[in-house]
Amino acid sequence: MAKRSHYLIDGYNVINAWPELKRLRGDLAEARDALIHLLTEYGAFEKYEITLVFDAMFTEDEEHVEHRGRHTRIIYTGAGETADSRIERLAYEEAHRGREVYVVSSDGAVESVVLGAGACRIPSLEFRKNVLRVKRELRRDYLGAVHLPEARYVVSERLDSDTAAKLDALRKRKDKD
Repeated sequence: MAKRSHYLIDGYNVINAWPELKRLRGDLAEARDALIHLLTEYGAFEKYEITLVFDAMFTEDEEHVEHRGRHTRIIYTGAGETADSRIERLAYEEAHRGREVYVVSSDGAVESVVLGAGACRIPSLEFRKNVLRVKRELRRDYLGAVHLPEARYVVSERLDSDTAAKLDALRKRKDKD
């Protein structure tokens, strides 16, 4: 089985670039959760490995990693490490293992390092177009048009008379209480 393409995504870069996420910047946890949900769905549909990186450059927090399913990983870098440096290192390691690697960031400084490592760069807004396209495809293919039944189904029409009488007695007793 062929290895999945690996997408390394600069989380805060994407949040600050996508209009629907930019509006949520007042609550970064909500913006992160929305992005994680979108990318988990996107990666599963496209059969990509997703690594989403959020930096903790100006905090004292320790690094931690979360997994969402088998193919989505979220990395929160430790104190002093930027998302850019982590992404650059991962891009280099993955590309040298022969993996097809895409880095999603609009940071120009990342571009030269990523290209030198053998990975491809996708600007955040261009990547948004891909994610929105997949959302439309999912909606079309899996939700489609909703068809409501033409007739109304009434439970009492499907019950035998004895069961209907017992339920009616319970209802009347409940009404008295």
